[in-house]
Amino acid sequence: MTDVLEMPAVHDCSATSCAYNDDGCHAFAISMNADAACATFLSLNDKGGLDVVAQVGACQRADCVNNEALECRAPFVSVGSAASGADCLSYVKA
Repeated sequence: MTDVLEMPAVHDCSATSCAYNDDGCHAFAISMNADAACATFLSLNDKGGLDVVAQVGACQRADCVNNEALECRAPFVSVGSAASGADCLSYVKA
């Protein structure tokens, strides 16, 4: 049986134009792409998500010190606004 790992929480997100950001990220889980950008970012006028604090699941940024087997192992992450979405501010090059 595979052990379930605790995913790191999204500590804060300043990408207020994201539909999941309603005074914090309320997606169930987010993914980061190979550019360390939030692949879950969704620009809509409506706000959505769940009554949860989002967690970080998959991370394609293999050169990050917090990436282990394409999963984020940081204690928590911060996400910030970017020109075309949101970026992982916790990314640290290995």
